[in-house]
Amino acid sequence: MRADPMMRSYFRGVRAGVPIGLGYLSVSFGLGILAVSMGLSVWQAVLISMVTLTSAGQLSGIHTMCVPGQYMEMLVSQLTINVRYSFMSICLSQKTDPAFKGIYRLLLGFFMTDEIFAVASTEKSVSRSYFLGLAAAPYIGWAGGTLLGALLGDVLPERVMGALCLAIYAMFVAIIVPQIRAEKTLGLIVGVSVLLSALFYYLPALNGISSGLSVTVCAIVAAVLGAWFFPKKDEEEEADE
Repeated sequence: MRADPMMRSYFRGVRAGVPIGLGYLSVSFGLGILAVSMGLSVWQAVLISMVTLTSAGQLSGIHTMCVPGQYMEMLVSQLTINVRYSFMSICLSQKTDPAFKGIYRLLLGFFMTDEIFAVASTEKSVSRSYFLGLAAAPYIGWAGGTLLGALLGDVLPERVMGALCLAIYAMFVAIIVPQIRAEKTLGLIVGVSVLLSALFYYLPALNGISSGLSVTVCAIVAAVLGAWFFPKKDEEEEADE
């Protein structure tokens, strides 16, 4: 008996999401330790990870919660850190199949992260079942890692924790490199974003800008330059030619 196409798509998404989930497990471990060290209980730390799937946003939120009254700072920091997910969602919506619309976009949009977007964007067409499967392991890894970090506290040495936090960057590089090999212009766009990010980090006039805002600016500028200098024709235009 052949498996249902939706189930096959779901499990294909699960397989693609397992490496992301493992990366999230190591990174959120440190988040759990930080949250408990700043006065939050174990269940509070885990609940935050279950309802807010954003690493930088959670770190900023936890710091702000520990200094009550800074509501405007919280608003600005969360907007600048998380606005990039809006652009990712708009971009990915161009690849979703006809059944992936309405309430499904509202519900599954919760799982949009940098890494999930990077993997999903390599698909020709993104179905609901595939995206749900892709998000399953990362969500479990993020919440599970936070729980482990909150429970274990400072058991692991600081050097080990620092190494674990680098895993997420290595994972993201592993996602991007195959795409650069397949499409050389993508490498130029990534290079532009890296250069801009370095300017935001090293230039005194720019290094005071929050990381969330700088990531957003780098992504938008690189994307605009890529679209301007290396426009990608859609299938209809290629067929006409």
